[in-house]
Amino acid sequence: MIKPKIKSRFRVKKHLKKVLQRGTPEKPRLCVYRSLNNIYVQFIDDLNQRTLFSVSNLSKEVKEKIQGHLTKTEVSRLVGKVAAEIALSKGIVTGIFDRNGFRYHGRVQALAEGLREGGFKI
Repeated sequence: MIKPKIKSRFRVKKHLKKVLQRGTPEKPRLCVYRSLNNIYVQFIDDLNQRTLFSVSNLSKEVKEKIQGHLTKTEVSRLVGKVAAEIALSKGIVTGIFDRNGFRYHGRVQALAEGLREGGFKI
């Protein structure tokens, strides 16, 4: 038996899959996954079926920048900034934001704002 909250997320995810564009090497799809303690973002090229790179709060680039005690929302914003830095260094300026069925609220919103603060266009 699937919990109603998870069932609802999968229903929204199915609808988003119909609406979202496919990712390309120049404009990848940014797929976000939010677990209880961590947040992950993958830059995906759907044409070649490849993950270009991924960033999470478990990545060494992010762990180096975490100083002191931060809330999960603050860490999500930091993950967005680091992801934007990496993307811009690889020549990727814009992307398609795939919230993966999660509400655009809280940590998912903070990640998107961190990407924008880092100079990335969604």
